[in-house]
Amino acid sequence: MLGKLAKWLKILGFDTAFSPRADDDDLLALARREERTLLSRDRALLQRTKGMAFLLIESDDWEDQVRQVVDHFRLRDAVRPHSRCLECNVALKEIAKEEASKLVPAFVFETAVEFALCPSCGRVFWPGTHFQAMSAKLADLIR
Repeated sequence: MLGKLAKWLKILGFDTAFSPRADDDDLLALARREERTLLSRDRALLQRTKGMAFLLIESDDWEDQVRQVVDHFRLRDAVRPHSRCLECNVALKEIAKEEASKLVPAFVFETAVEFALCPSCGRVFWPGTHFQAMSAKLADLIR
């Protein structure tokens, strides 16, 4: 239900757990165990939170959802774009260009100047062709 919101919260640098196949009981257990704030559009689920932090997401539109979360929790100053792995949710580690030489295609190594590595899954990130458009979208979302 909120997969795109979860993805963009990670892009903004926020620790975000998302499990599309989890049932309500699993979501509640995860939120309790990891002391997370539960975000949902499901009012019935949120009524079961019993003292947990939660936020009812009001819009169907992912951009409005991101804005709601950022505004509600006053997160503008905490935004750290491109600092988390989009798969693992782990904080990325900046690596020197030389370290990236054997981890990325030759063209990428030749053209990119910055690289980051996920210490969990080993994915390498760099500002590619989509980076400018994504940065503009991020600026619009947190404005």
